[in-house]
Amino acid sequence: MTDKFPRGRLLVFCKAPQPGLVKTRLIPALGAAGAANLHRKLASRVLHLVQHAGLAPVQLWCAPDTTDRFFTATGLPLYCQQGEDLGARMAHAFDTALADPAVDYALLIGTDCANLDVAYLQAAFQQLQAVDAVLGPAEDGGYGLIGLRQAAPKVFADIAWSTETVCAVTAQRLNSLYQYWALLPLLWDVDRPADLARLILAER
Repeated sequence: MTDKFPRGRLLVFCKAPQPGLVKTRLIPALGAAGAANLHRKLASRVLHLVQHAGLAPVQLWCAPDTTDRFFTATGLPLYCQQGEDLGARMAHAFDTALADPAVDYALLIGTDCANLDVAYLQAAFQQLQAVDAVLGPAEDGGYGLIGLRQAAPKVFADIAWSTETVCAVTAQRLNSLYQYWALLPLLWDVDRPADLARLILAER
């Protein structure tokens, strides 16, 4: 299959599905093992999606390292997330991907957004043909996708991660750096007990 955006890269951030370390806000509702299983299910969906989308080469950025069988079984190029916080880790991933002279732009996504699909990713890549950055806001105030044409550590520095202000602050950063960037439609992720019922309905 020939990728539609061969000079792009699709960076997927994913944690190993280890009980007690993922989906911690759902542990009271599902238990540690149940929360880990849900994470595995969501991550598997996204990884299958990106591997069969035919959009761009995929890089799997792993935490805490690349050794978990969940990662090695994908057959994807594996990279270890590096940095003291999420912002530093994302900045490092973009620095690495965009340093390749064969790469003109990159999208970074997580694995939690239940309504992320191929059409959404394709729209993001298409926007990056004409603008410097794209942002996929999430309903909880964060974001589920960000795309850049050049490394920009300032976009990720000094942000209170896992708060409802993440997307707004990031948008302010993009406004200060770029004349042209695009805001995509809302995504929603599965992080809280209230999201579980919505997920069940979405899967019907």
